[in-house]
Amino acid sequence: MSDRDENDADPRAAQVRYDQARYVENGEYEPLLSEKDQTRVEIGGGDGDDGDDSADGGSPLPDDLTRDSLELPELSEPELARHYTRLSQMIYGIDSGPYPLGSCTMKYNPKFTEDVAALPKAAVHPDRSERSTQGTLELMYRLQDYLGRIGGMDAVTLQPPAGAAGEFVGIRVAAAYHEHNGEGHRDEVIIPESAHGTNFASAALGGYDVVSLPSDDGGRVDLEALEAALSENTAALMLTNPNTLGLFERDIEEIAEMVHDVGGLLYYDGANLNALLGRARPGDMGFDVMHYNVHKTFATPHGGGGPGAGPVGVVDELAPFLPAPRVRENGESESEPGYELFDPEHTIGKVHGYQGNWLVLVKAFAYIARLGDEGLTDASATAVLNANYLASRIEYEVPYEPFHHEFVASAGGQDAADVAKRMLDYGVHPPTTKWPEIVPEALMTEPTEVEGKGTLDRLAAAFNAVAGEDDETLADAPERTTARRIDQTSAARSPRLSWQALGSDEE
Repeated sequence: MSDRDENDADPRAAQVRYDQARYVENGEYEPLLSEKDQTRVEIGGGDGDDGDDSADGGSPLPDDLTRDSLELPELSEPELARHYTRLSQMIYGIDSGPYPLGSCTMKYNPKFTEDVAALPKAAVHPDRSERSTQGTLELMYRLQDYLGRIGGMDAVTLQPPAGAAGEFVGIRVAAAYHEHNGEGHRDEVIIPESAHGTNFASAALGGYDVVSLPSDDGGRVDLEALEAALSENTAALMLTNPNTLGLFERDIEEIAEMVHDVGGLLYYDGANLNALLGRARPGDMGFDVMHYNVHKTFATPHGGGGPGAGPVGVVDELAPFLPAPRVRENGESESEPGYELFDPEHTIGKVHGYQGNWLVLVKAFAYIARLGDEGLTDASATAVLNANYLASRIEYEVPYEPFHHEFVASAGGQDAADVAKRMLDYGVHPPTTKWPEIVPEALMTEPTEVEGKGTLDRLAAAFNAVAGEDDETLADAPERTTARRIDQTSAARSPRLSWQALGSDEE
């Protein structure tokens, strides 16, 4: 095969394609360790009586739950090292290239935050006394302050372990607030149809009926539809701004006023906070409660690289209902202030062990402290610039604009899922597909603030190469990845839940 296809726009992409193709076209397969070496190990077994066999090497379990031997791989250290190195070369990760997944903010994060979290002093047992963990409590207190100032919120809890958990906590805080005010009859949460799926799930899990809100012709909140949906039963409106199309809700102040006029609360989904850092604050727009995806915005891994963290910020009125405990200064000394844990007056209780995912919070604190005001402002500017530059370079239609840190293109007559699989053949990860449904065959793309112009050009070249290909080519993709296209329907409905050796005739 040729090292470079005619439609390759970048020799680096061609090399990635060649390396991936070599595994498939040469018939190479990286066996599992059990396939590399199958050594029969005698592990002993019971003699069938009811006595305790553990003393003589037997098993105390019933015979039908034990086996007399076990096949375990017995390999040398070089064989193991080469096996895992080869596996790492077959997969695509954030250290391999860009991850332009719209809405998910899958960005490369600086490794210094990992180093900070790995410091021995960061390994603090949660059951140690407050007196012996003052440094830990100070970091939490300062992170609460950082996040509050960034979001325009008056109080912050660090407990929720992920964005969806933050949503649930925000909904429970809203429910407690309404109940405390004698308005427990409010049983509806309004959510735009283009919102994250977790919004709908969090509201329902919180015991609310969900009212879906359609978008207007410009892709933003339809004010007439919102007015019709609002009532004395409205507990909250959950909103992302910019929304999932990357569009800023220009009527946000009017939206906030409409919700507040009927006694409801305005909830901010922090998924798209990357577009606002240092430039606008949800609290200033009229939002009452928000969650922060620090695993998307402030330098900790997202998704399979987790765990995450989803701190929640609120305005003063809602602060008494936050989870317990929180951290505050105890005011013992102005020169050397101490820190202590306390329970808010009307707290909804504990929602996660200790103060959340501690090491994730350490990374977020380090990232914010390193960048400072100027760095965070630059990050949001670059995120918006990168999205607009990439959108201007691709041949697919982008129906809604002007957008901010992400955009949604349409694959048009092509199938978006096929487009995504074909992009893998060009050595890049595809965007989010098929969502939001407001755009047909959606290609939701977020290049993030960390990518340079060369990487964006490479992404654009991959988009444009796929845009010019026929349906048959797309239907056969990916051709050059280690794993080819699978039957997703059969895999979901009839999964094989036990491993069998390669070439085995067993079903």
